[in-house]
Amino acid sequence: MKAPDLNLGLRCEDAEVSIGAKALLSRATVQLAPGRVTAILGPNGAGKSTLLSVLSGQREPTAGRVLLDDRPLRAHGMPALALRRALMPQESAVAFDFSARDVVALGRYPHRLAPAPDEDAIVAAAMALTDVSALAPRILNTLSGGEKARVHMARVLAQLWHRRADGAARWLLLDEPTAALDLAHQHAAMRLLRGWAGQGVGVVVVLHDLNLARRYADEVVVLGVPNTPGGLCQGPTGEVLAPVLIEAVWRMPCQSVVGADGTVQYLFG
Repeated sequence: MKAPDLNLGLRCEDAEVSIGAKALLSRATVQLAPGRVTAILGPNGAGKSTLLSVLSGQREPTAGRVLLDDRPLRAHGMPALALRRALMPQESAVAFDFSARDVVALGRYPHRLAPAPDEDAIVAAAMALTDVSALAPRILNTLSGGEKARVHMARVLAQLWHRRADGAARWLLLDEPTAALDLAHQHAAMRLLRGWAGQGVGVVVVLHDLNLARRYADEVVVLGVPNTPGGLCQGPTGEVLAPVLIEAVWRMPCQSVVGADGTVQYLFG
C-alpha cells in the first residue's frame, strides 16, 4: 500500500492561542489525513473548541501555523476555503426568523457565483440525511436543541455536497454535534459522518462521549494529557484510549469491556 502523502492534509504546528496571560491552547501539533474520522477529546477547558477553531481558520493562532495541503491556511483565501471546509460550531445563533430550510440553504452560499444545477435538490437531500425534512418550514428558533443541531449538520453537509473537480479533499469540522441529540440520533449522526469519511472527506469532530469516539473514530486527539508535549496525544483510537490514559486525563476510574458485537466500550466509576 502506498504511504499517504503527509503534505496532503490539514495540520497545525506548535499552535498556541492566548488571551492576555491565559493560554487556551499550548504548542499543539496535529496532523490530520482526509478520509478519516478524527475525534478531539478532553475535559472541559482543555482547548478542544479552540483547537477546532484554529484548524478551521476561524481563529488565528497566537503562535505557530496551520497548513492545508502544505500551504498556510490563510493563503488559500477565505472564499476558496469555504468551498473546501465547513464548520459546525458548538453554538450557531440565528437572529432572524429563518426557516430550517433557509438555514440549510445558507450552506450553499459559498457556491453562489457558480451554483450547481441541482441546488434545491442538494438542500433537500442534506435535510433528508439528518432527518429534518419534516422540519423544513419551521422557524429555526422554535425547534428543540437537538433539532437545531441536525439542521446545522445538514447545512455543513450541503456546503460540501459535491466532490471537487480538482480532486482536493473536503473537510468537515464539527464542535460537539451530538451533544443535544437523543441516543438514536447520536449514532445516526456518527454513522453519517463515517460514511462521508468513506468518500474521502476529512471529518474532525469534538466529542465528550468516549464510547462514541471508540466506536466511530479512526483516530483521536486527546487534550489535557499529563506529561506530554502540549498536553496532547494523537493516534489510533484503540491504541490511545486505554483506561490508564482515560483515568489520568478525566480522573475517573475506567475499565474497558467488549460488547456482544465485538465493540470495545468503557465503564466508569
